[in-house]
Amino acid sequence: MKRLAYIDWMRGLACLLMFQTHCYDSWLRPELRETHLYKLSQLGGTLPAPLFIFLAGVSFALVTEKLRQKGIARNAIARQTILRGAEIFGLGILFRIQEYALGYKWVPWTDMLRVDVLNILGVSMMLMGVLCWLTSAPTISAARWRSTLAAVITAAVIGLLTPPLWTTWRPRFLPWPIETYINGTHTYNQPQHWLFPIFPWCAFAFAGLAVGFLVFSDLARREAEFFGWLGVAGIGAIALSVLFDASPIRVYAIYDYWHSNPDFLLARCGVLLIILSLTYAWCRWGFAQKGFSPVIQLGQTSLLVYWVHIEFVYGRFSFLPKRGCSIPKATFGLCVIFLAMLGLSLLRTRFKKRSVKALQPGSPVAAEPAT
Repeated sequence: MKRLAYIDWMRGLACLLMFQTHCYDSWLRPELRETHLYKLSQLGGTLPAPLFIFLAGVSFALVTEKLRQKGIARNAIARQTILRGAEIFGLGILFRIQEYALGYKWVPWTDMLRVDVLNILGVSMMLMGVLCWLTSAPTISAARWRSTLAAVITAAVIGLLTPPLWTTWRPRFLPWPIETYINGTHTYNQPQHWLFPIFPWCAFAFAGLAVGFLVFSDLARREAEFFGWLGVAGIGAIALSVLFDASPIRVYAIYDYWHSNPDFLLARCGVLLIILSLTYAWCRWGFAQKGFSPVIQLGQTSLLVYWVHIEFVYGRFSFLPKRGCSIPKATFGLCVIFLAMLGLSLLRTRFKKRSVKALQPGSPVAAEPAT
């Protein structure tokens, strides 16, 4: 499938879920926040961040594998991938500075140091670059299996260490701007479940990294069966999570299933595997690639639409009154945001294609001598 369409489709799905969550959260009147619509909207809002981070891991594995197949040295691969992670991290910092500048006098300066999705995406990519460098091997196959095993172990360790790092083992000796990257304390002196610290959020990236390398393994020769088994593994992960949660044995001093416990992380990884399996089936046998797909289009420019839509929903340029809309009015705003972001995505794609075409040999721009 061209461009591994199921990855773009999943990113596009994350964008759609993100749009509806943010729009209803920003615009609905306070009394409407107890409705079933709002609660379902917020439930759907628990998926975009794990999807984005998980898919970053899958994409990272695909890029690394192709670079290895080209015979590029491990130091060069590490340099390229780690620098890309640093670029995303820098964009995350820039985004927080932009939000502070646009919300000046209403936003505390500490928001510039908040651990957001882009920040943790960048950190995850840099950490995955280090892991892939450490697991390099003389043969591509050996490196692939080393990286897969190391990614699974790393995800498990992150999940297991999260509860104590949020409670009894908190690194209180660190300044809060650094501690917040460990457990999401920010300035609240307690970990905040709505932030995105390394523990547990990087675990999704390493889970995606393992899946991405498995796509190139012998296990995936029969691709359809492979993705079917991924879905089965996802169901099994959820079942194990429920089983562990029901167990009377408690390993941690403080048990918080819904926020920091590795059992919940296991369940969420299971959900991601099921979505990946269903998305693959939809893209291969469904209508995902029959003609133009708005979902795939959004997925191809997910960073751009994430960045821009925030300002028109939560920011100074919100075109509907915050906390002042009825359900129909907020739904209308959601439709406008969707169409506007789709249009922006199409413009970005068209501009990129023109830029690439202009640089091809024989084109008028490419033929001009350098000055």
